[in-house]
Amino acid sequence: MKMGTSFNIAIVAQAGRLSYEALLFAASLRACSPDFNGRLILATPKDGPLWEREPTLRNPAILDALTRLEAEILPFDSTTFGSDYPYGNKIEMLAHLPEGEPFVFFDSDTLITGDVTKVPFDFDRPSASLRREGTWPKPTLYGPGHTGIWKSLYDKFGLDFDSSLDLTQPEGYWQRHLYFNAGFFYGACPREFGARFMHYARAIRDDMPDALIGQTLDPWLDQIALPLVIHSFGGGADALEPGWLDGQTSCHYRTFPLLYARESDAVVAALEEIAAPNWLKKVLKGYEPIKRMVYQGKGAKVRALFDQDNLPRREQQIRNRIKSNGLWLR
Repeated sequence: MKMGTSFNIAIVAQAGRLSYEALLFAASLRACSPDFNGRLILATPKDGPLWEREPTLRNPAILDALTRLEAEILPFDSTTFGSDYPYGNKIEMLAHLPEGEPFVFFDSDTLITGDVTKVPFDFDRPSASLRREGTWPKPTLYGPGHTGIWKSLYDKFGLDFDSSLDLTQPEGYWQRHLYFNAGFFYGACPREFGARFMHYARAIRDDMPDALIGQTLDPWLDQIALPLVIHSFGGGADALEPGWLDGQTSCHYRTFPLLYARESDAVVAALEEIAAPNWLKKVLKGYEPIKRMVYQGKGAKVRALFDQDNLPRREQQIRNRIKSNGLWLR
């Protein structure tokens, strides 16, 4: 499949915070990538026995605004995860996307800041976000190290472990192994990708290798299975030229206080410009963090707490400083 192939974009949207994030995502895509001609699909889980509260996207004002932005709402049944593991939505919804059509998935807490049609995707070599920390695994004192843990997973699914390694990184260091943030990922067919993602995730959860005893799967299960899926389809960390996603074309901001604390001036300006139209503002200000951070100027106060050229090394340090100043909102 050649680069430049048309593709669809999918995100998960459900009641509450994600609905406002999804609206802002859709607005950013239309504002910053007007030439995108694929489908923008907002997958929303239907209510069912796996959910403690109804998750379906149903706010009329948000739905009207999304219609104006030409977003398609795609309800789907949750059969495996639900409230116990809502990150599983991104796995479950893949089975309902258009079969055989290349896709890019983004987390809802993402802004499109450039032209996605220029990103040099090769959908036959899938990849995912490298904007991550070494969050998993956490080897125990007496247990196997990173190598033993990851090798047990590759062996479980009959995958070649050695070819997944980054030999420029030292033995025992987490970056020697494929590991992604699941904030974006892409592939050639969502249903094939999703079926394998579901198979691996369920097998890890329900019958994990002995090497994983003592490891925490929640909330990391999607990020444990994802590199195995990508490797199985011939993708990897080097499949996408750096600087596009999580760079000039998209920003996975996570929370609005974090966006103001650490993202570039260009991203902050893009957010405030995208959120400025009155018809959009009327809806977005229904979410307190957007109302206070973007429209009431609290974001500028967060930004003033940090030197963006000399940020604390770990995200938790940034969060703690924001919280100690009474400006943390989510």
